Amino acid sequence: MLMFRKEWTSDEAERWTIHDTVTVIISPVIYVLILIGGALSALLMPLGFALLAIGIVLIFVMVKIINPKLSAISKAYEEKQKGYMEELEKKVKWEE
Repeated sequence: MLMFRKEWTSDEAERWTIHDTVTVIISPVIYVLILIGGALSALLMPLGFALLAIGIVLIFVMVKIINPKLSAISKAYEEKQKGYMEELEKKVKWEE
């Protein structure tokens, strides 16, 4: 299984995968690292800068993992919405 998969179909993206699990696990870790790292960095403690840097790196990793999947879901939704809009326009024009 490829963790940094770039191509997703809408059906594959709708299913829960290891990518979602990893994202759910690391997102609170990122939050804590940024929070504690920011506070310690404000006190000019070297540990704070290290935690902040780790948090920022994990943000990039999380985005790299989940963004292609979210983009596939978004693209499928936009296509579905476009179909609904075209159908709505046909109905509205018929009523006029």
